[in-house]
Amino acid sequence: MSFDESPRVVPVSEVDGVVSVLAEAFFDYPVMRYVVGDLEPYEVHLRRLIGYFVAARFMRAETVLGVGPALSLAGIALLSRPGGGVTPPGLALRREALWGDLGHSARVRYERFGTAASTFEFEEPHLHLNMIGVRTEARGSGVGRRLLEAAHRFAVDDPEARGVSLTTEVESNVDLYRHFGYRLIGEATLDGALTSWGMYRPNSRSAVR
Repeated sequence: MSFDESPRVVPVSEVDGVVSVLAEAFFDYPVMRYVVGDLEPYEVHLRRLIGYFVAARFMRAETVLGVGPALSLAGIALLSRPGGGVTPPGLALRREALWGDLGHSARVRYERFGTAASTFEFEEPHLHLNMIGVRTEARGSGVGRRLLEAAHRFAVDDPEARGVSLTTEVESNVDLYRHFGYRLIGEATLDGALTSWGMYRPNSRSAVR
């Protein structure tokens, strides 16, 4: 597996590899544990949930960035444009199928998370970093940093975007993202069990060139 390649835009033909990377990277992530809950087998339901997130990016023709060749992706970042249009009919059907598999309780938890995250006020038009993750063996190799910097370049080059937003549910990540120029916008707690921090980084052309 190559860890030193530059990020590239990943085509839909590599969707399985994208899901595989993110399912590994987010296996114990608080949001995934919160939404999936005690459903078993956890790995299967997690992959379905992440599969939906990835499908949403591809079906809306949004940006999927990756590091590594097609058969051995080391890291992935998903970018979207908030308020970017109508949900494609095929995606709506896939969403209903997802909740048919995971059940009503998981859907309610997911919607609670979405409601909490929507309280963060990002006033400027921007891109949103939905997910960024690397395989276990690629951690500490710089893959995540290069993906993050690539996301920043996409925002700088976008004629409408003025920055990048994200949420994190791991408190130690707050200082990490601050190191990359993000500022804390807000904090929300769900059910006393999950805390989400909203962060925003305004574009800075000199910082990404």
